[in-house]
Amino acid sequence: MVNPALVDPATVRATAAEAWIRGYPILQNYRTLYAQALDEADPTYVGGFGVFRHYPQPFTPADTDLVTPNNDTLHSWAWLDLRAEPWVVSVPAEDRYYVLPVHELDTVYAGFVGARTTGREAGDYLVAGPDWQGETPPGIKGVIRAATRLVGIVGRTHLAGPTPAEIAELAAVQQQYRLHPLHRYAGTPAPAPAPEMVWPVWRDEVMDTVEFLCFLDFLLGFFPLTDELPSVEAELRGRLVDLGIDGRGEFEPAALPLDVRAEIERGIADGRARLEHAAGEPRDATALFGTREQVGADFPHQALGAKLGLYGLPVEEAWYGGWTTDSAGHQPPNASDRDHVIRFGPHDLPPARFFWSATMYALPGRQLVDNTLDRYSIGDRTPDLVRDPDGGLTLYVQHKRPADAQHSANWLPAPDGPFTVVIRLYGPDPSVLDGRWQLPPLDPR
Repeated sequence: MVNPALVDPATVRATAAEAWIRGYPILQNYRTLYAQALDEADPTYVGGFGVFRHYPQPFTPADTDLVTPNNDTLHSWAWLDLRAEPWVVSVPAEDRYYVLPVHELDTVYAGFVGARTTGREAGDYLVAGPDWQGETPPGIKGVIRAATRLVGIVGRTHLAGPTPAEIAELAAVQQQYRLHPLHRYAGTPAPAPAPEMVWPVWRDEVMDTVEFLCFLDFLLGFFPLTDELPSVEAELRGRLVDLGIDGRGEFEPAALPLDVRAEIERGIADGRARLEHAAGEPRDATALFGTREQVGADFPHQALGAKLGLYGLPVEEAWYGGWTTDSAGHQPPNASDRDHVIRFGPHDLPPARFFWSATMYALPGRQLVDNTLDRYSIGDRTPDLVRDPDGGLTLYVQHKRPADAQHSANWLPAPDGPFTVVIRLYGPDPSVLDGRWQLPPLDPR
């Protein structure tokens, strides 16, 4: 319940703005969780908590639900409720690149299972919530400790090519990702189940109203304050408690004095305006995602990451760059009246531990481009690319297929209009992260 004696209307607006920014990634994550784990009527429903839903089929130009779809790594989704007990994630021995990142309720990463972090051998990994104090059973190769009682996994598995055989092999790998509640893995009695919850029904309009704080109050019940969290978290939570937001899910906007409610509404508008302004500023989006040690104390940073690329991977896992302007200053580049080339010198090929690719997107929709080759990207796994005489690599970015056979082998088909090219490096070299390696220009011909 709100404590009017502790509420200063002069500071409520600022607190509400901070709370909206802090809560933005939490509610955006719940938006996805609700559809995938709770709403059985939703087409993205994965089957509840504790199950994987895999997507082995690559995207095509007919798939327009997502912007900038990625065919390099295909998804495996899962959600875990850690209140009653931890869960065990089991993975097979696998040579191809994969990552199963565990994100917390505010989308910060608790840890990673995958080729970069845990290697290519088979293994079982424990994912435990903030309340668990048990013993790690034999056979567990690593423990991921989460700060929240609900976590999600957006797994990625590398698809080398869109052939039926490769898709079948990828699907077989995905099916070997397994989830077990700890008691079943350890062969011990099942713990008492977690209390049944009345999950609030998600509606997009709650983001713009005082009801936002009702959802935040409910979700903070899965996100206890601990000594590991930054001090700014405790300070903001203290001010929210004065408004009746304490994690019990009982916040009632109707109980607020009218002047306090009006200031909250203004604060929510302020928070949204700040995030929209930040999203419109040029910035390196690769630095927006990571663990709590990397981004956990910067709430605007977290919110911006959730807005620009919910569940984006940290830069040490995958680096994203691209071309939105050609070297002649055309922004965006346009393939309707000119061809382009991207030339990597013999010592300037994209340095990645695992693999790299460059994907074409038509603007303004950022969708894949239909073409006669069904080729939507080029990378180091593309068969039959032709190297330059000096060992470099030239990509031919144009709408019509090149007449020259060698150029055609290196053709990245563009739309008959504006476009952008996004390059992804999985396991980027330190020279990428510190800026020593730079993208070459996109040159019109």
